[in-house]
Amino acid sequence: MYVYDEYDQQLINERVDQYRNQTQRFLAGELSEAEFLPLRLQNGLYVQRLAPMLRVAVPYGLMNSEQMRMLAKISRDYDKGYAHISTRQNVQFNWPDLADTPDILADLASVQMHAVQTSGNCIRSTTSDHLAGVAADEYIDPRPYCELIRQWSTFHPEFAYLPRKFKMAVCGSTNDRAAIRVHDIGVEMTTNEAGDIGYKILVGGGLGRTPVIASLINEFLPEKHLITYLEAILRVYNQHGRRDNKYKARIKILVRAMGVDKFRDMVEAEWAFMKDGESTLTDAELNRVKAAFVDPAYASIDDGDATLALNAQASSDANFAKWLSHNTHAHKKSGYKAITISLKKTGVAPGDITDEQMDAVADLADAFAFGEIRTSHLQNLILADVKKPDLYELWQKLEALDLACANIGTLTDMICCPGGDFCALANAKSLPVADAIQRKFDDIDYLHDLGPLELNISGCMNACGHHHIGHIGILGVDKKGKEFFQISLGGSQDKDATIAKILGPSFSAEDVPDIIEKLLNVYLSERSGDETFLEVYRRLGLDKFKEAAYA
Repeated sequence: MYVYDEYDQQLINERVDQYRNQTQRFLAGELSEAEFLPLRLQNGLYVQRLAPMLRVAVPYGLMNSEQMRMLAKISRDYDKGYAHISTRQNVQFNWPDLADTPDILADLASVQMHAVQTSGNCIRSTTSDHLAGVAADEYIDPRPYCELIRQWSTFHPEFAYLPRKFKMAVCGSTNDRAAIRVHDIGVEMTTNEAGDIGYKILVGGGLGRTPVIASLINEFLPEKHLITYLEAILRVYNQHGRRDNKYKARIKILVRAMGVDKFRDMVEAEWAFMKDGESTLTDAELNRVKAAFVDPAYASIDDGDATLALNAQASSDANFAKWLSHNTHAHKKSGYKAITISLKKTGVAPGDITDEQMDAVADLADAFAFGEIRTSHLQNLILADVKKPDLYELWQKLEALDLACANIGTLTDMICCPGGDFCALANAKSLPVADAIQRKFDDIDYLHDLGPLELNISGCMNACGHHHIGHIGILGVDKKGKEFFQISLGGSQDKDATIAKILGPSFSAEDVPDIIEKLLNVYLSERSGDETFLEVYRRLGLDKFKEAAYA
């Protein structure tokens, strides 16, 4: 993984000192709330419903065990003993005192972490595939390109005050695990007929009030032009994006208003001025960054023998067999697996993890996975490089930590924003609905029989819970001061990305679990063979599900 050089460290240290001074001035009454607002946002600090919230950047979801231990320490020393994994692969603390936030940032800087550009109208942390570099279906590792984007975009003076926040995602695999088609810019790694590396560039995706699937504006951008082309897109957006109405300020609105062909032409015209300029990636620069993402010291393992031993362990322990089937993933290296640590145990808010669990995961990463930990936009943790012969022992240790729930890819492996319990923007409390669904369907055999099923919950139209692209999406809405929940069906985040369709009128929170059951009953009664929920929905359409829900 990438390690800061002296310039990275100096930049972050100076930012901490700057922010400390700003905070002290605000607390002393020398800065108004309005003056302090952009300063704190530039350092990841929000004012939530009950307390400040600090969002810590985890660039493209990658951290080491030392960094995880620091997050655990911060949660103990400055918060309430837990942290939350967000759908941007970042880490959030929901209860810090404002006066402590400069010290938190200083602690983060000591382990090469920060909170810059996790909020505000700037280029946010770039996200990527949580299995990047190890996935069996990967054809190009996207991590070096995410790092190049990070280095280019951090403190970029031209893009520090965009019309609205700006999000990018990169993937390089057969399956899209980064949801690149619902980002402001999606970068899909590819190759041409000669085998040269390049990118498909998609622009204008996003969720929120106006959910849109991104449009392809460049079928093959050569490898060296990544930064110059992204800069051209940002310049067009910065010049022409609306600033008079924040609800119409995202690039997706600009692309729709202009039309994708005109937008592409404007980008190409802007790009012509910088195409071969100083930001063009040289072989030396590409190799410098790629050198930070070489394979670890993999052991030589007889995959056949390791698989036979695993099968024997699974045969003698049904619980291990379920975890092995759902929480482990094919690896490019023979004899290895990637594993997902579920943060979706029934009774726990999706994406939450305690300080003790964070310390323990750091220890497990050191013991089993080269000291590396990943976060996913699905709000789980990943150990990417685990030997097959170590899986049973690792599972036993996770069991003892309450971190071995075998529900990855199932109904209860849901995405859920913090909602009205924390967020000042939320219309409804999403966490109680998530909890009710978890408890109603807390039967692992039933969940496994349902097959792959993505359920996403948002507490408001900002869609931090990605409800638009869930197979089942749930949105909190306000009706005359009362909380209701709108259900939608048929969304997808993969390369066949689709926006879910609204089922009909909203339901009370108490009714939601029963409505979900009715929808699942339609699926089970209509399923043919191994059809998934999404496949059945696409075959049947909305009406049959709607009829069952409102009967």
